[in-house]
Amino acid sequence: MVLDVGALLRGEKNRITFDYMLAPIPMDRVKFKDDAHVVGEITDNAGYMQLSARAYLLYEAECDRCLDHVDGEFTLDFERVVADEGTLTEEQIEENVDEYVIVSNGKLDIDEQLLAQLEMEFPIRFLCKEDCRGLCQRCGKNLNEGKCDCPEKEMDPRFAPLAKLLEQMKKEENNK
Repeated sequence: MVLDVGALLRGEKNRITFDYMLAPIPMDRVKFKDDAHVVGEITDNAGYMQLSARAYLLYEAECDRCLDHVDGEFTLDFERVVADEGTLTEEQIEENVDEYVIVSNGKLDIDEQLLAQLEMEFPIRFLCKEDCRGLCQRCGKNLNEGKCDCPEKEMDPRFAPLAKLLEQMKKEENNK
């Protein structure tokens, strides 16, 4: 969304609010239920302009441990200093890219930076619950639904020849 901040720059207003929907960047393994809901404001305190926004994004994914369905809401707080074009050098902007949004011809477009921040802070792992027990590595049963019938301890196959030798030695000793 492109915001007209001319009234702020001219000193006619000291606050502009906004509320809109923003289409998120598609991500692997995640389905977004709707566009991100973005609400916020730009305030002017004696020439110091501050942008504060919050984005809400509903999503669906699979649990990384048990593959169950996960519904979630991600919230992102986004704050930047608003600077008029020409008040900062390119070097200042590049060094502090996460601190500023730049007004160009009285207009401010925050979507690109907001989308980049959403993509960077969005979770990369999803759990159905904090104590998810996952799937059994042998049979694939969901361990949140109960224990499986697999043995709890399984011998390392590299020790099988030693176990066989030990078993033979025990048989020989029992035969004495």
